[in-house]
Amino acid sequence: MAEKPSGGVQSVERVFELLELITDAGGDVTLSELSSSTDLPLPTIHRLLRTLVALGYIRQLPNRRYALGPRLIRLGDGANKQLGALARPQLKSLVDRLGETSNMAVLDSDMVIYVAQVPSSHSMRMFTEVGRRAHTHDTGVGKAILAQLDDDVVRGIVARTGMPTPTAKSIGDIDALLHDLKLIRERGYSIDEEEQELGVRCFAMAVPNAPTPTAISVSGPITRVDQGFGERAVPMLREAANAISVELNRN
Repeated sequence: MAEKPSGGVQSVERVFELLELITDAGGDVTLSELSSSTDLPLPTIHRLLRTLVALGYIRQLPNRRYALGPRLIRLGDGANKQLGALARPQLKSLVDRLGETSNMAVLDSDMVIYVAQVPSSHSMRMFTEVGRRAHTHDTGVGKAILAQLDDDVVRGIVARTGMPTPTAKSIGDIDALLHDLKLIRERGYSIDEEEQELGVRCFAMAVPNAPTPTAISVSGPITRVDQGFGERAVPMLREAANAISVELNRN
């Protein structure tokens, strides 16, 4: 098996390059789209895709597009569980110090998926569950993640998923979303102002240098999660996000 001078196994690197290109394209692509996105020869792409299809990591759709396959789900679930376990101490620290529910989510196929949670002890709290998928434009973690991406990438995500408005306060058009993302980039954190659920406010922050776009948050009723709460929460969120980043990037 050929190896690059760096010591990396070339065929393995090529497989993961194709998987990441398909993921970046929203989960399915044509052979020609893949060919235009990489320097790999077309016969090599076709050979690797054929192998991945046979293994179940890629599937070929009736329209001959290539999509991520079901065997990747098991790998992703396992990785998400490990990621959640790694972050849990920091999330618990946030709950202990702030008294409200803390979550972590990652970007997965144009949606966010919650991979870890430490709930508040309050009877009235946000009831997001681990494993739940949500849109990016109307959640604190989703907007914190989108703010890390280029506007063109954001436009592509929204074009594929749409912009449903679960509450009257949800953002419903791309221009308003891009304006909000500009503010998030300037201040370093996002706020979900009852956009996902009426009566619930959320402060969220991206985890820097995460291998996949990731964010953490604290959420609760607007009667408790007010401006004063935010002033206390933001420095703690930054501290926790940085600590999680260090753990994620340990060799």
